[in-house]
Amino acid sequence: MGLLVRTLALLFGLSLLFMLVGGIISRLTGLSPTFTLTAAFLLALLMNLFSFWFSDRWVLRLYRVRIVSESEQPSLHSIVFRLAKRAGLPKPKIGIAPINTPNAFATGRSPKHAAVVVTEGALRLFNEEELEGVLGHELAHVRNRDMLIGTAAAMLAAAISYLALMGRYQLMFGRERREGNSLLYLLILILVPIAALLIRLAVSRTREYGADEEGARISGKPEALAGALAKLERSVSMVPMQGGNPSTSHLFIVNPFRGVGLL
Repeated sequence: MGLLVRTLALLFGLSLLFMLVGGIISRLTGLSPTFTLTAAFLLALLMNLFSFWFSDRWVLRLYRVRIVSESEQPSLHSIVFRLAKRAGLPKPKIGIAPINTPNAFATGRSPKHAAVVVTEGALRLFNEEELEGVLGHELAHVRNRDMLIGTAAAMLAAAISYLALMGRYQLMFGRERREGNSLLYLLILILVPIAALLIRLAVSRTREYGADEEGARISGKPEALAGALAKLERSVSMVPMQGGNPSTSHLFIVNPFRGVGLL
C-alpha cells in the first residue's frame, strides 16, 4: 500500500506542475486556462496512447527479439508457465534478445498481450533459481500493469514539456518579454520540465521497488533475486549495452546504459 500511495502522490505532483505551467501559459497568451490545459493534455494523450498501443512491437524489433517456442526453450517455458500460474496470469510470450549484456524486461499493454524477454547474456549468467527470480520480477510488472502507470506519468510529463516550450516561445518572441515577471516565468518554464522528468523517473523507480517485492513473492526465492540483481549491477557497470535506445532504459530490470553515464 505504501508504494501505491507514493505512486499516486508522484502522479499528483505531476498534475500540479501541469496546472502551474498551464496557468502561466494562459496568462502569457490570454487564452482560457481550460482551453490551454485541455489542448496540451489531449496532444500528450494521443501521443502516449499511440506509444502505449504500439511500443511493445517497436521494442521487440529494436532489440531483435526472437519469440521462442516451447520446443526451442523447454526449461525457460517451464519456469515462466509455473511463475505465471502462481501469479494468476496468462502465460506471456517468451523472447530472447541476441545481446551479450545480461538483462531482462517485460513489455505489452496488458497481461493478455505481454511478453517477457531475457538476453542471451542473462541466460549464460544466471543459474535456474536466479533466472526464476528475474522472471518473477518481470511478471510482477505485468501483474501490476506498470506499463499503464508509466504511460500515465509519461503523458503528464510530456504535456508539461509541450506547455513549457510554448511558454518559452511566447516569452522570447511575444510582447510579454517586456513584462516585469517575464524572467520569473522563464525560470519556472525551464525548471518545471526538469522537475517533471525527475518525478517521472521516481515513478519508474517506485514501480521497480514494487516489482522487487512482488517478484520475490511470485518466485518464492528472494535471495536468488537479490543475487541476480547484484550480478546484473556488476555486469552492466563493466559491460554497458551497445546500441539500443536509452529512452527504453526504464523497461529493463537494471538500466543497461548506466555504464555510459545515463541516469
